[in-house]
Amino acid sequence: MKAGQLLLLVTVMVLGACIAPVQAPLSDHMDHGMPEQLGTVDFPVSCTAEAQAEFNHGAALLHSFVFGPAIQSFTKVTELDPTCGMGHWGVAMSLLGIPWSPTPEQAVVDGWAAVEKAAAAGAQTAREQAYIDAITAFFKDADTQDFQTRALAYGTAMAQLAQDYPDDTEAQIFYALALNMTADRADKNYSNQRKAIEILEPIFVQYPNHPGVTHYLIHSNDYPALAAEGLDAALRYAEIAPSAPHALHMPSHIFTRLGYWQESIESNLASAEAVKAALSASYPPDTGFEDALHAMDYMMYGYLQLAQDEAAKALLDEIAAIEQVDSEDLGSAYALAAMPARYVLERGQWAEAATLALHSSLAWEHFPQAEAALVFARGLGAARAGDVGAARQELERLEALHQALVATNQGYWAGQASIQIEEVAAWIALAEGEEAEALERMRQAATLEDATEKHPVTPGPIVPAHELLGEMLLELGQPQAALEEFEISQRIEPNRFRGLYGAARAAELAGEMEKARSYYEQLVALGAQADSERPETADAKTFLAQ
Repeated sequence: MKAGQLLLLVTVMVLGACIAPVQAPLSDHMDHGMPEQLGTVDFPVSCTAEAQAEFNHGAALLHSFVFGPAIQSFTKVTELDPTCGMGHWGVAMSLLGIPWSPTPEQAVVDGWAAVEKAAAAGAQTAREQAYIDAITAFFKDADTQDFQTRALAYGTAMAQLAQDYPDDTEAQIFYALALNMTADRADKNYSNQRKAIEILEPIFVQYPNHPGVTHYLIHSNDYPALAAEGLDAALRYAEIAPSAPHALHMPSHIFTRLGYWQESIESNLASAEAVKAALSASYPPDTGFEDALHAMDYMMYGYLQLAQDEAAKALLDEIAAIEQVDSEDLGSAYALAAMPARYVLERGQWAEAATLALHSSLAWEHFPQAEAALVFARGLGAARAGDVGAARQELERLEALHQALVATNQGYWAGQASIQIEEVAAWIALAEGEEAEALERMRQAATLEDATEKHPVTPGPIVPAHELLGEMLLELGQPQAALEEFEISQRIEPNRFRGLYGAARAAELAGEMEKARSYYEQLVALGAQADSERPETADAKTFLAQ
């Protein structure tokens, strides 16, 4: 499918989705004049017919991560049929929340209460008991076991459930989700993800209107090596469940991996507006919502790749006006830290980056991994602006955040902080004239980044390590080596504005004029709808005019 055809299809898809009453499942304050569209879920349980219909509704909401309304729906199941223990299972599953982010403390308390209610109500079949046992494994011993340990226990239980009931479609789908939940982000064979894809693809053919199948296929393919295989699911999901704002956002995970920026922007714009339309009636006007902020971070990333800096600045102004968030969670924290960092770094505004401040709406001590994104930007900005003293202060803060992540067993995020530490230290070394150390540390950062993958909370690294290494090599007068790094980066993070410019400039300085022309042409095409004139675009046009 050509990019133009894809854009037309996505635009139609998203505009169609916006017509649907996305508010319906989210708020009692919304107009229910149009039918709710969440896809089709048939999850048979031993409840009354009325409770069964509501259970399917709750499961559809759960599959699209519409957690609050899912809890309401499953609670209604227990009211319609007090003997339906699976209704409490649904409440507990919804309280688990985003399955690759630590469950908030209160949700853990409430989840355990739901598990106990499920046990009290009882399971009507061995199959239903297996579902309840699986979620019990996650919430049990939460006071002594960390999130990852409990997630692995849940995954093991779901593997057994899927094996014992091979004809249970929902068991297979939730097992595929558990495989993504417990995937090792250092596994470059993508073992869990490929296994999930193998489970989900035949179900996608058999049940093309199931929201969970397309949703989890997107997550399973949200990696550079796999992304192209997730495009069909990405194009389908928003059509299946347009009443779920998360379904409008999720296609952008694949679009981002493929460098389809306008498609990503349209997807996230629809999602963010849907969330705000649905919830704003229940909250003060200065409130930020996690799903909207998450979509806005992806949107910001897309705008900046298209040099639509005014549009990006409008998003920055919008989050600056937020005085409170609807809930303190990683999604909100990461977006509030990452968006300002992206805005300055993608534009090369180093002195501006060094002055960034954390948003006042959150207790940042709960989110060291999010704070690290902004501290990294400050440190990199200060180092590249020549303020070594300030850069060293930020490096010390990064190291403290790294220790906090290690102490709380957040190994993945501790690893990400290690990459950021190497990058800031590298540019400090360069500022101090220690060129060999600078390159050694930047190469170490790139090696570390190669060994891991991005978290679903972010569209990508704040700055890709290979791209940053390429920029350093250019400054050191090594354009051929720089070109190699930029091209590696483009294979992993395609169609990035700074990456394309770096590749073009490096090729030009290395005397590879045809390659330089190709990259400059791509850059100009990328910025064809820019709302500001970046110096990189001016350089490209000057070269192409020769």
